[in-house]
Amino acid sequence: MTTPLFLLRCVQLGISIRDLDLLTIGMVNDMYSESRNDEYKGYSEIATQFDMDAF
Repeated sequence: MTTPLFLLRCVQLGISIRDLDLLTIGMVNDMYSESRNDEYKGYSEIATQFDMDAF
């Protein structure tokens, strides 16, 4: 990953330069990956307590 691409990802996530003192490159990459997953509509089922107990 290049520096411009990293900074673009930060802008897309709304991360300020000041916030970057608290984050690692890996954390920003994970945040970006998870933000892309927010658009996925396949998570239609939510687990219940029964499901968790059975797990």
